[in-house]
Amino acid sequence: MSGALLFAAVCLAGGAGAVARFHVDRLVTSALRARFPAAGVPWGTLAVNVSGSFLLGLLIATAGAGAPGALLAVAGSGFCGGYTTFSTAVVEVVRSWGDGAPRRAVAHAAATLLGSVAAAAAGLALGGA
Repeated sequence: MSGALLFAAVCLAGGAGAVARFHVDRLVTSALRARFPAAGVPWGTLAVNVSGSFLLGLLIATAGAGAPGALLAVAGSGFCGGYTTFSTAVVEVVRSWGDGAPRRAVAHAAATLLGSVAAAAAGLALGGA
């Protein structure tokens, strides 16, 4: 695959990942906000980061070392990179802290980090099985 074609494919996959993130975030947020209205937890962001980490782990494990670099670039960097949003998670942590909710901020940061690492490990394990 030529460099220009690979670049375009990664961009398109990143856009598709961002659209998927938008829809998953909205779906999860609307479903959980009704159940936990006072919690203020950004459930949608947590869901996309954990599920995206799982997906990337699964992709890496199933594609293996012999996978074409283009596949990993498009699916991993493109789609998964567009789908996950760790920068938003960090902003939400800082906002929670600034809003006087340090426990919620720390809990969200810990859940994002630990949940994402565990999900990536689960994806790698499942893909390698």
